[in-house]
Amino acid sequence: MVTAITQGIKISVETMYQDEYSNPGNEHFMFAYRITIENLSDYSIQLMRRQWFIFDSNGTEREVEGEGVVGLQPVMEPGESHTYVSGCHLSTDMGAMSGNYLMHRMMDDTDFTVDIPEFNLIVPYRLN
Repeated sequence: MVTAITQGIKISVETMYQDEYSNPGNEHFMFAYRITIENLSDYSIQLMRRQWFIFDSNGTEREVEGEGVVGLQPVMEPGESHTYVSGCHLSTDMGAMSGNYLMHRMMDDTDFTVDIPEFNLIVPYRLN
């Protein structure tokens, strides 16, 4: 698990290889990731947008951007958290992801960016 804190917002990421949805012979490796966003600040926030940078070990890079996460733009009060699971496919058995969230601070109507720490996507047999 990797973790980062930006402006009082803690992001924790856990990854899981999805063997049943992968097809290595066709260069299709599926990974799931669980992200927990914890509001350690003193103010209410709303997650507005996400931006991902996805890297395959063959040098391929992709960028994915959009509103919210898995169709939601969750509001988190101080001390609250939001957890969601999503997925990513790679054409190689190793890669990485990183990115950021655009958050909205309710009390002063300002937007700020929270870093999503880089995390590795590695098929378990590569770790032996």
